[in-house]
Amino acid sequence: MELRIPNRPEWVAVARLTISAVANRLPFSVEDIEDLKLAIAEACTTVIQAGEGEGTIDIVCETDLNELRIHVRDTRPGSADVFQERSEASGIEGLGVFLIQALMDEVRHTADPRAGTELVMIKRVGS
Repeated sequence: MELRIPNRPEWVAVARLTISAVANRLPFSVEDIEDLKLAIAEACTTVIQAGEGEGTIDIVCETDLNELRIHVRDTRPGSADVFQERSEASGIEGLGVFLIQALMDEVRHTADPRAGTELVMIKRVGS
């Protein structure tokens, strides 16, 4: 499943609803689905805070029987690795990435000067 939303706060709800719909197709608990919705909201909010109104946020979901992989891409060329910056930040700025890491089973991010930044979040069924 692929979703492209504007880099604007009012579109975060669309990302949350989409992730919820995808997660409902797998045997996740209600609590796991709530965790996924919070994680996607935090990921989108992190991208928005880095450059609101610029570019888009691309979200790609990949599923198999045991896990959901969510790719969140900040498509602004030349954008810094906002997830790395936030994970190293202290105080409220680093809270979103901390929450994502606490809620998901695996989290990684990459930055490419031409393609932008990508965050990959993995949630396994039953974890």
